[in-house]
Amino acid sequence: MPAMAQTTFDRIATFATPDNMAAGEDRSRPTSAEIISASEDGSTLVYSDSPLGVLGFLDITDPAAPLPLGTVPMDGEPTTAVIIGDRVYVGVDTSTSFTEPSGQLRVLDLKTRAVLASCDLGGQPDAVARADDGSFLAVAIENQRDEDLNDGALPQMPAGHVVTLAVTDGTLDCDGQTRIDLTGLADIAPDDPEPEYVDINAAGEIIVTLQENNHVVVIGADGTIAAHFSAGTVSLDDIDTRDDGALTFDGALTDVPREPDAVKWIDADHFATANEGDYQGGSRGWSIFHRDGTVVYDSGSSFEHAVIRAGHYPDKRSDAKGVEPESIEVATFGGIPHVFVVSERGSLIGVYDVSDLAAPRLTQLLPSGISPEGIVALPARDLLVTANEADLGAEGGARAHVMLFGATDGPPRYPTITAEGADGLIGWGALSGLAAGDAPGQLFAVSDSAYGAQPAIHTIDATRTPARITAKTIVTRNGDPAQKLDLEGITPDGQGGFWLASEGRSDRLIPHAIIHVDAQGEIQEEIGLPAELLAHEDRYGFEGIARQGDRLWMAVQREWGDDPAGQVKLVSYDLLTQDWGAVAYPLDPAGDGWTGLSEIAIDGDWAYLVERDNLIGDAAVLKALFRVPLSEMVPAGLGDPLPVVTKELVRDLIPDLKAQNGYVLDKVEGFAIDAAGMGWVVTDNDGTDDSSGETLFWSTGLMRAAQ
Repeated sequence: MPAMAQTTFDRIATFATPDNMAAGEDRSRPTSAEIISASEDGSTLVYSDSPLGVLGFLDITDPAAPLPLGTVPMDGEPTTAVIIGDRVYVGVDTSTSFTEPSGQLRVLDLKTRAVLASCDLGGQPDAVARADDGSFLAVAIENQRDEDLNDGALPQMPAGHVVTLAVTDGTLDCDGQTRIDLTGLADIAPDDPEPEYVDINAAGEIIVTLQENNHVVVIGADGTIAAHFSAGTVSLDDIDTRDDGALTFDGALTDVPREPDAVKWIDADHFATANEGDYQGGSRGWSIFHRDGTVVYDSGSSFEHAVIRAGHYPDKRSDAKGVEPESIEVATFGGIPHVFVVSERGSLIGVYDVSDLAAPRLTQLLPSGISPEGIVALPARDLLVTANEADLGAEGGARAHVMLFGATDGPPRYPTITAEGADGLIGWGALSGLAAGDAPGQLFAVSDSAYGAQPAIHTIDATRTPARITAKTIVTRNGDPAQKLDLEGITPDGQGGFWLASEGRSDRLIPHAIIHVDAQGEIQEEIGLPAELLAHEDRYGFEGIARQGDRLWMAVQREWGDDPAGQVKLVSYDLLTQDWGAVAYPLDPAGDGWTGLSEIAIDGDWAYLVERDNLIGDAAVLKALFRVPLSEMVPAGLGDPLPVVTKELVRDLIPDLKAQNGYVLDKVEGFAIDAAGMGWVVTDNDGTDDSSGETLFWSTGLMRAAQ
């Protein structure tokens, strides 16, 4: 038979959870999208929002344009909702303490969203699952532990259990519910099982993970324990085990308990687990088990390595659980069975073809919002949906989001830049400056203080799609990785080395400086700022560097103490005379945030500047490329009145930032024109710290005729 075409997925829509609030509500309140489910016809989504204590509803009749249907208060913390017919069944945690857990299963009308009934569950509910035929529900009653008590050690009573409830014509049989005892099974804290996640197969059998107990239980259709076994351990090589501001994958862990979180049946005999870890473990990957406990497949370090190559590795979680696979989904698209693995900390979805259960094949990585928690596949509508729980609005960051992906047969659109195929495992991120090399498509980028212990120059081949990071050169001082740098700009020196711009921060003892390195990254010269500049310094310093013959130009991001409001300096340094000077650049109005410069590049008769605000998502107003004639860039002496240059808009970058159908990223930080005259732009993902980890890299097209 002919081979089936591989399905790919592209993001088609993004919905911010504050948009589900009613008119007049305080949109600044933290909100979330956690566990998400869909109606049987696939036209309505329901997600839990524990910060607000509500269920959120979305109309996805047109999946490319989700519509808000509002929220419903749950009088408690909603955990998971599932839908059968025109009824929504939601687990609600009503606990007043860890020692007296309580919870209910509430029934809502899908259309009117009125609460119709409630069942007491005898404990704190976590996951809820429905039988394929809608005949019953299973609820994991976790009765979670207090992580601050005795360092979170088990046991902490009362024990958890599983509840099953029959459903007849939408009505729950509350009085006839069955509470299934799970004590005495696990090797770890057998008296205190804490069921985390449940799923039900076509035969009515329930699979349950006991995450903290590192155990898995199969409950038969008759409600009795059919099998149980330890989730086992994994040994990992070539991983980063240190939270140290450096991406060094030379560590190892031995016999790490998997401690699986989400679990889903693949078929009648196999299931997949996301091995997030909680208490003592977390193996940074995912597994496929036979129902008898045999491990059919384990990803080992491979899933985390894929996240690393995509630039999404969360270094600050290196000493904990790395990329933390938390959720998992199973569905068939285009006749091919798939497993979708959700990296909570890497904010990525791994798409696997599991036609061969013993050898799953990673086919794609999908960009999600910050900290994806829930995922649901809708193969009948060729859709995949994620719920992304982190809300950073209070810090000026991204809000929580629901994201929709459509199944296609075209090439993947993400990632736009990757280290896949490079010699060795290259970790990268926080690309904060861009420069062109001598060959078409050859570019160089620097990483900023997100990796302050390992400042680096990355070589990029932009002739490939996606663009490829082919090499990483560590910036060194006397042979060791240079410290106290915040690299924000790069330009070739014309002799095989580079000039770098370091943005200073006095509160971190990082000086403002321009730095000369050779081709191997070894620092040859460090030039500090003159007193005339330092007298008015601010932490928002050099955000780009470009070379014009024997003169360097540095873009200062924001106004310093001696700048008129709305003007910033373009600072010059003459390499021959060592004279400093500057011109003034007029910024666009700041609006609700601030505006500043984040890059400078010189090509032909023009200096190109990236100007942006610090706003994100729908609030973003200014992300643009301007140019200034070099004829006007005649520097005055520092302390003298500065000539104000005139600028011309070259390109509004916001449409480019919306092209992937995500929210508008705030940090456009790199621009260069290559040897063929093509313009290139890159965003800074902050090293996934309070960020989705997305890096967008794209071309602005031909900026001049090839030389």
